[in-house]
Amino acid sequence: MSEPDDLLVSIELLEHKLQLARDSITRRFIGQERVVDLTLATLLCGGHGLLVGLPGLGKTRLVETLSTVMGLDGKRVQFTPDLMPADILGSEVLDTKTDGSRAFRFVPGPVFCQLLMADEINRASPRTQSALLQAMQERQVTVAGDNRPLGPPFHVLATQNPIEQEGTYPLPEAQLDRFLFQIDVPYPTRETEREILLTTTGIEEGAAHQVFAPEELIAAQDLLRRMPVGESVVEMILDLVRAFRPDEPGVSERVAQTVAWGPGPRAAQALMLAVRARALLQSRLAPNAEDVLDMALPVLSHRMQLSFAARARGDSLSDLITQTADELAQARVAA
Repeated sequence: MSEPDDLLVSIELLEHKLQLARDSITRRFIGQERVVDLTLATLLCGGHGLLVGLPGLGKTRLVETLSTVMGLDGKRVQFTPDLMPADILGSEVLDTKTDGSRAFRFVPGPVFCQLLMADEINRASPRTQSALLQAMQERQVTVAGDNRPLGPPFHVLATQNPIEQEGTYPLPEAQLDRFLFQIDVPYPTRETEREILLTTTGIEEGAAHQVFAPEELIAAQDLLRRMPVGESVVEMILDLVRAFRPDEPGVSERVAQTVAWGPGPRAAQALMLAVRARALLQSRLAPNAEDVLDMALPVLSHRMQLSFAARARGDSLSDLITQTADELAQARVAA
């Protein structure tokens, strides 16, 4: 079998497993197909996700269900103001042996897992938040001078409450950039909320079952990177990311007056992976321009900042991203 044929068969098999995974997740996390697809895309891309939503919308439930369905060893850390880096990374303790000799022994923290849930991540101090930076980027941590690798796969899904800011610490830009997606979790529709009521308040509740194994997820991540991306899609990704850099030549006056700083090259890398994941989840063999438009907001919204004047005017980043992406797409069609 030739390489293209082998890739085609592998993609089709993966699409079937992804549909099974989606069905299993939605038995416990009802509705919210957009949120489910973005969290699945996060894992397919080998990245980390920031779930932003009000309390009671099922963010924790989603992560726990995802851990079961994807067959991952999951750990949860509830972030609080008094949480210390050692509470996440682990620490060395001094052991005394029976012969009286002493030696340090490393006790690994919850970061040594395959899916770490950082619940209410913005409640911890910047010092503790920074403990995740190295783990998220390098898949290893340094404790007591020793580099300790985090075996693949390793993913962080963090949650954040968007309105209750008292006693919280905003995530630094460097850490936000490590999140592949910002996934906004909205209120459910009336029909979805009715189904939630009937499903979760009875005697029995739907249970998720394992669909993937860790090695299968790693294989899926490798397969995603082999998916072909057309030159027009690559150019559209570059045009879109560069369109939000206020100092970029030819940038629109609206962006120049609204954006304080724009997305860097890591945003383009994230968007390149994201469009492939969306194509996979929609049972397509290659991404298109619609994928770029759809993934622009979750990839770019946390990698940009409004200027002081724009915040004073009440401007919205999401509106700016959506309008600029649509205008870019129309311009490419007209050309």
